[in-house]
Amino acid sequence: MAEVTAATPVDAAPPPSTKRERTGWYMYDWANSAFQTTVITVFLGPFLTTVTELAAGCALGADECSGRVHPLGISIAAGSFYPYLISLSVLLQVFVLPIVGAIADRTPRKKWLLAGFAFLGSLATILFAFVTGDRYLLGGVLFLVANISFGAAFVVNNSFLPQLAAPDDRDRVSSRGWALGYLGGGLLLLLNLVAVMLLSEDGNDQRTMDLARWSIVSAGIWWAAFTVLPLLWLRDRPVVVDETTPRARGNVLTDGFRQLGGTLRHLKAYPLTLFFLLAFLVFNDGIQTVITLASQYGTEELKLEQNTLIITILIVQFLAFGGALGLGRLAEKIGAWKTVLLSLVLWTGVIVAAFWLPEGAPVPFMILGACIGIVLGGSQALSRSLFSQMIPEGKEGEYYGFYEISDKGTSWLGPLAFGLVFQLTDSYRVGIVSLVFFFVVGFFLLLAVPVRRAIVAAGNTPPRVL
Repeated sequence: MAEVTAATPVDAAPPPSTKRERTGWYMYDWANSAFQTTVITVFLGPFLTTVTELAAGCALGADECSGRVHPLGISIAAGSFYPYLISLSVLLQVFVLPIVGAIADRTPRKKWLLAGFAFLGSLATILFAFVTGDRYLLGGVLFLVANISFGAAFVVNNSFLPQLAAPDDRDRVSSRGWALGYLGGGLLLLLNLVAVMLLSEDGNDQRTMDLARWSIVSAGIWWAAFTVLPLLWLRDRPVVVDETTPRARGNVLTDGFRQLGGTLRHLKAYPLTLFFLLAFLVFNDGIQTVITLASQYGTEELKLEQNTLIITILIVQFLAFGGALGLGRLAEKIGAWKTVLLSLVLWTGVIVAAFWLPEGAPVPFMILGACIGIVLGGSQALSRSLFSQMIPEGKEGEYYGFYEISDKGTSWLGPLAFGLVFQLTDSYRVGIVSLVFFFVVGFFLLLAVPVRRAIVAAGNTPPRVL
């Protein structure tokens, strides 16, 4: 058998993508964004914090809670449980996601791997129906399963992008997927908003808790239902191997572990790709922390009503739809790299403004949400497409496994810093302003990346405009 050389396909070259196939890929963004928006961004933080406060002995609806809980014998402030839980989920993803990516690269049935993780995550989300009373540990375990599955499924989904779009088309394709995701997530959130407005009762905190729980469950149902469309329309592609890829031995799982080992040994061959990944992990950790903890900040520090938070997130969602498409068009003119750098400057301004928001004033909070929406979708979509240019062929899943450590719904340094600052200062404002660090450092790291050289070093053809 002839020796396998770099970028040698094991089968015929994969067929070009069709509009139907790209639409199927977009629809997974539509499906999973319900979890990102309804669960992580809006309902889960306040809901699980309240459940934890009940376990700490605080009364339902209490303005202040200085109680503590003791998971696994560790004493922590009730208000820090959710940020710590996010950090734990991402710590676990550090080990899980690269392995999932390696397996995705080695299997010729990648869309069914996507299905397995998507349905596992959606089931864990649906089971939040049983998180009642003070069952904060049950909620924590279900969140860990759901969030890890969410990240794993998104690794597999992202690895399709280089197979669906040529270098000059990836910014546009990625932006459309991200935009459709924000539209789908916003639509379900709008339905939940209507339910909350119609069914909530003044002074009935238990009814508010029940509505939050069933809104979380609805996201799991939405996620599972719309995942069916990508499974129908996406096509599996032949496996691509190179000189660092172990020969297949018939077991995708063990081959995936062996491929990951080979890639880790050859990472030094792509230092510029890793440098971009470092920059992304820093600044996107800040983005994800803002998304994840915005509701908790609005509820606990600004004393805003749940309806105000949901309306603000709706503003973010629908403006992010236009923002993703708009920044995608801007990237066609000045390049994705410069567009992402510009977005980080705007993100820094958002964090500084958040520190000065007045308590109990919904309008300034909504205006700030509008600013977030304009830059949110584009900064994420363009980072995804830019990274796809720097990945060696046949390694998409693995590299997106590392990338996903700080992508949709996952971050760890930001929530950890936020939780520690809150525990030390008892101030959410100080916690939120500490996130400026991630955007400033991420900006300068990204500024230092020679993007064109990184793309060429990975064996790919740079797009016309960077």
